[in-house]
Amino acid sequence: MTDLIQISPSAPAARRPDWLKVRIPSGENYFELKQILRELELHTVCESAHCPNVAECWSQRTATFMILGEQCTRRCGFCAVPKGAPHGGVDLGEPARVASAAAAIRLRYIVVTSVDRDDLQDGGAAIFAGTIRALRERIEGCKIEVLIPDFRGSDKALRTVIGARPDVLNHNIETVQRLYPAARRGSRYERSLDLLRRSRELDSSIPTKSGLMVGLGETWEELRAVLSDLARVGVEMVTIGQYLRPSREQLPVARFYAPEEFAALRQEGLRLGIARVESGPLVRSSYHAQEQTSSLRH
Repeated sequence: MTDLIQISPSAPAARRPDWLKVRIPSGENYFELKQILRELELHTVCESAHCPNVAECWSQRTATFMILGEQCTRRCGFCAVPKGAPHGGVDLGEPARVASAAAAIRLRYIVVTSVDRDDLQDGGAAIFAGTIRALRERIEGCKIEVLIPDFRGSDKALRTVIGARPDVLNHNIETVQRLYPAARRGSRYERSLDLLRRSRELDSSIPTKSGLMVGLGETWEELRAVLSDLARVGVEMVTIGQYLRPSREQLPVARFYAPEEFAALRQEGLRLGIARVESGPLVRSSYHAQEQTSSLRH
């Protein structure tokens, strides 16, 4: 990667390039999914985080459920999910409604994530486990990927989720260690790495996955270090995508990466021993999740 453009953290962001343009959500499948989710009072990270792929994914009848409400207790500088004190306690009926929605959408590969719930003793781990069980009871033979928070480093919470036997355990590292104070307030780089490492120790048959965004002012050397760290703790799948500022309330984009740079990042991850690297401008953590998992050999 030494022959590529070096990042200048102080460089002004250019206009959004053509390869980052997406289509406006529309079509029968899109509106059907929206109706199902509204009727069952469910949230998706696709909408709450302003994902640029919502039109593509929903038109193909795929969505990422976001459980434990829509209010996140952390104030990450990159994220558009609403922040603040959650309204009320835990919704014990949510796992069954997620299973009902997944069945109605006819999903076979299901991705479930959540807001951070630092107000809960277990960080919401029991609801994650309950959702996994509800999905398995409702949809025979389905595959389930969970994108979990760090649970503030709780080994008990992690064991609760692992004990429910998801098919993939995902936790996003998000950015380089230096940028954590601004981008991931309330989180710690080493704590996220340790969660991924512990997941493999608790059950090595469950593949681990992590996601990384670029464009916040990191350097190539820092990106190499993150990929090396992820490989070291046994992560088998990594997604890398361009950070896009959801609104003026979030951190600005330092620069836009070119497609060939994403290709170089993919090659670097593979060189370091990560089995599958999905890298591109519009790649997000659950983008083409089923294809990523099916490419692994276990």
